[in-house]
Amino acid sequence: MRGTLYMTAVLPLLMLSASGSAQLNLPGGIAIPDVTGPVGRATEGLGLPDISRLSPAQVARTLLDARLDRLSGLIRRNPEHLEWDDHRYPAERGVVVATGLSDKDLKQLQAEGFKAAPEDVDGLDMGFVRLQAPAGQSLAKSIRRARAIAPGAQIGSNPIYFQSGNALAGGGALAAGKGSAGRAIGLIDGGVGKHPSLTGPIDQRGFAKGAPAPSGHATAVASLIAGNGTVKGAAPAAPLLVADIYGRDPAGGNAIAIARALGWMAANGVRIVTISLVGPDNPLLSGAVAAARRKGMIVVAAVGNDGPAAPPAFPASYKGVIAVTGVDARDRALIEAGRALHLDYAAPGADMIAASINGESARVRGTSFAAPFVAGRLYRHLQRGNMSAAMQALAGEAQDLGKKGPDKLYGRGLVCGTCRNEP
Repeated sequence: MRGTLYMTAVLPLLMLSASGSAQLNLPGGIAIPDVTGPVGRATEGLGLPDISRLSPAQVARTLLDARLDRLSGLIRRNPEHLEWDDHRYPAERGVVVATGLSDKDLKQLQAEGFKAAPEDVDGLDMGFVRLQAPAGQSLAKSIRRARAIAPGAQIGSNPIYFQSGNALAGGGALAAGKGSAGRAIGLIDGGVGKHPSLTGPIDQRGFAKGAPAPSGHATAVASLIAGNGTVKGAAPAAPLLVADIYGRDPAGGNAIAIARALGWMAANGVRIVTISLVGPDNPLLSGAVAAARRKGMIVVAAVGNDGPAAPPAFPASYKGVIAVTGVDARDRALIEAGRALHLDYAAPGADMIAASINGESARVRGTSFAAPFVAGRLYRHLQRGNMSAAMQALAGEAQDLGKKGPDKLYGRGLVCGTCRNEP
């Protein structure tokens, strides 16, 4: 199956010339410049594959391999909690998620051995049914059977979403101090650790077992939003509302947890939410993002670091979500940057530092660390007017890069280009 997954994902790459020495061209007009060598050295020690001295085509293949290894490794390490879903993606074991079921559908599903538990997503005016797969039946088979029974419903797994930046150590103490939730920037990630640069109020809540727990990744992202010290964010000292969807849960980071986190933020009047996480399209998550938008929330999401040949990233690909990629210190698009079905902005994502869990700072690289700059700038614009005006101001400050006008490598242009905290 790994071979099947690999060939499906890299099929676009077969269109490349044998040398692949100039650039990597993908369907849809996406071109990745040949900037290997310096990029390879820049990624050392950041948990990314060694891509030094590789052609663009080889880089794309290496990133795809790394992605598949990450997905497979998660299943291998947590077989009691996770399994492959019908799209060969890691998901919570035995859990099928459905919306739009009729009473007749529900009775038939129960007659065939599914255990059903209706649940609400507080704050989003939506609900779903958590179906436990029949004993001895794989998740993939259970999803296919549920769809056959209820073809008019939206049915999927509860997939796991991954942080889209280099791994940073966790631990330490949680940041504390409640603020005005309605004025806060929302952050859906892990828990945020205490750090001298995080001087503003931070309110945290867990949506997974053992949460909230300090996460290096979330702490770094938080500092790039609201840092006010050695690490300075795009909106210094802004209040944060943090949803930890990972905690110490082997099945943490799932679609249900993200939906509940969005609901919590909507109930607290949060207008801007940052999500530096990537995963597959999912009916529940799609519905939750749409419901959050109807509540007036803007979601800013990273496009991930699995390379341009990987599947489109979600939630960045959903309609109305601001999709963000990253650039290095020379304003070159990160060669490992993933893609979304649309791209809105670029922001600094390499050659910089962010807060680390030990109270110091660490080098970071990835689109994870670009998205918070865009969210912070949007927040600052929002303080001066309504959301429509803030969105216009954000577009107005974007510095055009690459081809003139919006493009598929930089979107509308570079936001917060001077925000990079240099090492």
